[in-house]
Amino acid sequence: MTDFRQDKAIYLQMYEGACDDILSGRYGPGDRIPSVRELSERLEVNTNTVVRAYDQLVRRGIVHTRRGMGYFVSEQARELILADRRREFMDERLPELFRQMRLLGISMETVEEQWKGRSGK
Repeated sequence: MTDFRQDKAIYLQMYEGACDDILSGRYGPGDRIPSVRELSERLEVNTNTVVRAYDQLVRRGIVHTRRGMGYFVSEQARELILADRRREFMDERLPELFRQMRLLGISMETVEEQWKGRSGK
């Protein structure tokens, strides 16, 4: 059984997990992803929850359906996911990071030093 966080709806966590699988290369363009039933059984969640996650993937253009065959990763899935995640980072996470930096007195130079030290640049 998969442990889901309590702070976010399960279908959204499943949506994000599918996006992670695409970004990591587990599923590439044109690949079939697990059926609703397969994923429901594997994660031990209601099929309606999987349907909601898959509907979100379809609405975002990340996957498409082939009647009677299942769900398949779209050609532009990786770029769509990256664009969404970058937008989320810039709009939601970065402002909070900057706020914390101001409160703690952390300069951009300090962050840059850390970045270079951890990224090998």
